[in-house]
Amino acid sequence: MSRLGFLLACALATSLSAQSLTDRFKEVRGPWELQLERGDAPTVRRGVEALLGREGLAVNPSDYNDMHALAALRSLAARACVAEGSWEEAVLHLQKAQAAAEENLATAEPLLAKTRTEHELKLREFRDAMDKQAPRLKELDEAPGLNQDQMKLRQQLKIFMDEQKAAVAHSERALKDIDGILERLRQTKASTTKAAADWKAFLDREKAEITEAGGSARFVAEKVEQVKADDARPQQERLAYARRLQKLDLANKDVTRLVNGLMGKEEEAAPAKPKAKKKKAARK
Repeated sequence: MSRLGFLLACALATSLSAQSLTDRFKEVRGPWELQLERGDAPTVRRGVEALLGREGLAVNPSDYNDMHALAALRSLAARACVAEGSWEEAVLHLQKAQAAAEENLATAEPLLAKTRTEHELKLREFRDAMDKQAPRLKELDEAPGLNQDQMKLRQQLKIFMDEQKAAVAHSERALKDIDGILERLRQTKASTTKAAADWKAFLDREKAEITEAGGSARFVAEKVEQVKADDARPQQERLAYARRLQKLDLANKDVTRLVNGLMGKEEEAAPAKPKAKKKKAARK
């Protein structure tokens, strides 16, 4: 490699390593969503877990954007696990997403509360300053004739008022953004908490049903017929549950055929048996 090529490679590596988890998630989320829609859950799971292994552990807990991305990645990993039938792993990812969301909110709330207080204080200062200068500016605007010094003062006051208005608008936007961030973090905490609890309960019910059925093989044999018959459900839902049944009983050929059919794979024909060779008639 030439010196120039080496320097370019180093620059590219530095650029990629400098990306935040939020930026990386924005890049890969769209393609992964499309892959999930096409039923390629294992590929998405491998990609998400690889990204979590490389960069997820290095997230700064005080960076609420990266922490939010971390919770979103965990939730996406859980969706991929559900779609490939790995419910136990999905629950683990959801519990980690919940933990990240809870930590994020607990860390962000006091930090953003401090920033909010600072902006509220500044707002009062800006508005007080405008209130003090507004009568003087009005007086100059309404005066019939102004000398050169008065015209200069009026121009200075207008510039000052414009600057204060811009500062007020900036702090008002900041307060609105802070409220939006906190609302988003609270919603993420609530949604991840609910998802983790719902899937844990769903997994517990499944275990109870397997015990009642007398084992995984009998449970799967009963459920596969239901999935076959329930063709009104979206195909991806049926595929996800068929894959779950396949995880529970890999030996069930009906489930394998169902999964392949839902994925659009043609069943491989059994190899033809070789024809028996005819014995040559003995010569007399």
